[in-house]
Amino acid sequence: MKRKRSPFFQGMKITAFWTLISRLLGMVRDVATAALFGLAENGVMDAFVVAFRVPNIFRRLFGEGALSASTLPVITAKKEADPLSIWQLVSTLLGYVFVAMTVLTLMAEIFCGLLWYWADGLAEYQLVVGLSAVMLPYLLFISMASVASATLHAFNHFSTPAFVPILLNVIWIVVAVGIAPYWKDNPTAQAYLIAVAVLLGGFLQLAAQLLVLKRFGMRWQWDWHASRVTIHRIVRQLVPMAVGLAILPINTLVDTAVAWIFSAQQQATPISWLGGNIFYPLQDGTVAAIYFAERLYQFPVGLLGVVIGVVAFPALSRHANSGDQGQFVKKMIQALRTNLFLAIPATAGLILLAGPITNLLFRHGAFTETDTLRTSQMVAAYACGIWAYSTLPVLIRGFYAAEDSQTPFRLGLTIVVFNGVIDLACIWLLGETGLAYASAGAAALLAMLLIRKANRQWKLFSDGMPQVQNRFWKNTLVITLLRSSLATATMYAGGYLLLRQMSISTPRSFIGDFFTVGVLLVCCVGIYLLVSLLLGAREWREHAS
Repeated sequence: MKRKRSPFFQGMKITAFWTLISRLLGMVRDVATAALFGLAENGVMDAFVVAFRVPNIFRRLFGEGALSASTLPVITAKKEADPLSIWQLVSTLLGYVFVAMTVLTLMAEIFCGLLWYWADGLAEYQLVVGLSAVMLPYLLFISMASVASATLHAFNHFSTPAFVPILLNVIWIVVAVGIAPYWKDNPTAQAYLIAVAVLLGGFLQLAAQLLVLKRFGMRWQWDWHASRVTIHRIVRQLVPMAVGLAILPINTLVDTAVAWIFSAQQQATPISWLGGNIFYPLQDGTVAAIYFAERLYQFPVGLLGVVIGVVAFPALSRHANSGDQGQFVKKMIQALRTNLFLAIPATAGLILLAGPITNLLFRHGAFTETDTLRTSQMVAAYACGIWAYSTLPVLIRGFYAAEDSQTPFRLGLTIVVFNGVIDLACIWLLGETGLAYASAGAAALLAMLLIRKANRQWKLFSDGMPQVQNRFWKNTLVITLLRSSLATATMYAGGYLLLRQMSISTPRSFIGDFFTVGVLLVCCVGIYLLVSLLLGAREWREHAS
């Protein structure tokens, strides 16, 4: 008899496929951008990263986060209770978002104009402000696109929301590779061209999803009065959800701000606003190193925690709304097992391969050997938290599905403050990598606090519920954690010995780095799967089914 395929794994595979393509293209775009600007040359890359943080955090927040999380349960409930009125709600919600984000964008543009005037004569600050002004309308497009994504998820349609980020990456690559090089003597103009590409990519992400919604029968039916109560409910949930799901991008924003404030061209430069007796602990290029390191560690996180959280959320919401706690717990544990089985080896793997991968991807054009070394050290430091970065989206969406937005909100605020304080301490002790270690530690602390709270609330690690099936799922969560940790330790030991040998025998070149990374990836994956199989792992069979 043919085994019935799980909708969870089917949705995860579809979303993971398009997310993988998007992340690969994102790597190509970052390689092209690094070749254009380098790490610290002219300060253009630092300025672009600071300017891009605001639209990027909104993309992470809305495209992968709070707006979608707060609207999906409402849209799902409306679809099941009154399918004919769903388009009235969606149309009204899109209208609300359009008005709110237009007002916010206009206010931000005015503020940018004032900052430009106040920064007269400070070229680097004016560049940050100018690039920010160009990319601000992206907030409008990505916010509306997130409502469209949530609606498609309510219809169990995952492919289009996972596909549309590819459009941004393709446009960025075309500009960085095909257009920007014509202004090779003017890096400022190149930065503005890429900013325009970001804006166009946001518009296309919205347009593509609206076209697909039309295929599902969407009709524009604004009714502000009829949907007012529902909209207000979404807005009340939005702020705590925004803080909860935005912890990682907010912490990265804090890292970037600290790096920007405490960086100078030379580390021996005195800090005038601290009396001139204290020297800058960081040097130019730290902001860019954070950006490129984030792009690398977010690659596995985006394929694992974000995908699993997005795909599991509709089912978790349905079980929570129906009051079926047994199925809710089972689905929650299934999502956590899947994440841990993949995220634990990904953590060790990126720590091990940080140097070779950074060399392979970024050691081109204006990106120097020193730039590569600084970035690889930052990658290894951030990679320590991959297991936590991947677990958080799953845990937080579990709380949201259970209509508990306050727990991630309160703990998240505490962790943001904690991360900022640790950042300020670590930059004097560990330099720029201290920022990465602080963020990884903050994420790990938040994950452990949420796991502790989830276990109290849903008995994830205990046999508090009488159903045999649920006891089985709870036990397998602990087994998955232990088995994956042991297999990962074996994988890391074997990979480390192989890397040492290959570092001696393989020449330092693009071909050599490509060969090293390829061989190590294949060997590490093979070792992990083999040891997991010998230890009786079941997860890989579920993924293949």
